[in-house]
Amino acid sequence: MSTETPGHHHFKYIAIAGNIGAGKTTLCTQLGKHFGWEVHYESTEDNPYLSDFYHDMHRWSFNLQIFFLNSRYRQILKILQGNCTVIQDRTIYEDAYIFAPNLHDMGLMSTRDFRNYFELFQTMSSQVQAPDLLIYLRASIPTLVAHIQARGRDYEGNMSLDYLKRLNERYENWIAGYKEGRLLIINADEVDFENNPEDLGKVVNTVHAELHGLF
Repeated sequence: MSTETPGHHHFKYIAIAGNIGAGKTTLCTQLGKHFGWEVHYESTEDNPYLSDFYHDMHRWSFNLQIFFLNSRYRQILKILQGNCTVIQDRTIYEDAYIFAPNLHDMGLMSTRDFRNYFELFQTMSSQVQAPDLLIYLRASIPTLVAHIQARGRDYEGNMSLDYLKRLNERYENWIAGYKEGRLLIINADEVDFENNPEDLGKVVNTVHAELHGLF
């Protein structure tokens, strides 16, 4: 427990959750800049499995998920050992409660691989703490698709609407039952924090109020 006086609470770990194309990376960058937080991005650039996975999901799903799990776990350990406040682009929970079970459900990850993966996640997550604040970017399918098309990543080109829909349903279920810590939901359909400074200001104020309102 923190013994600090009210109003001087020290936040160490903020995270942004949301579906592919919700705007997580953009918001991470903007909030990091505004609040002076360090940003930990999802490692897609140096991910040795990603393009293979998009070409043969069944073969590479387990490898990909293990890579994400490990890199996310390492990030959290680093955050908790460090001295500065960090904002993280996507959480360890999303891998385990959304992406991996979805691959399993779609028949793209075998049951034994999924069980093995999920038990590893449970072991890891029992060793770390949840974010001080989780920001969930809720976005409808049209918003996700617009964002994905705008950034034009090759490997995302053949993503199906059905896939995004399934993920969105899992996100909503997970968020509805999220009890690990404080949660702030931002509707990405209603704010364009990337292109509209006024919208960004609104989001910043909401985050600020959430972080300091209760202390």
